[in-house]
Amino acid sequence: MSTSVVEPTQLTATDRCDACGARAYVRVELESGSLLFCGHHANQHLDKLSATAKNIVDERAQLTAESVN
Repeated sequence: MSTSVVEPTQLTATDRCDACGARAYVRVELESGSLLFCGHHANQHLDKLSATAKNIVDERAQLTAESVN
């Protein structure tokens, strides 16, 4: 039996926050599935979810990079 590691894909402009529909910058992968959050909702919920998350893709650094350009 072989296993493979799947690298998480980057979030794109089509990925939307599950809470409000804004562009998602954070994906939280849980045992039951994944959640997408904008920067605002990630700030609200990430501390609580990180304890049970299998993986977190956090691209909020793009928010400051985009505002500089």
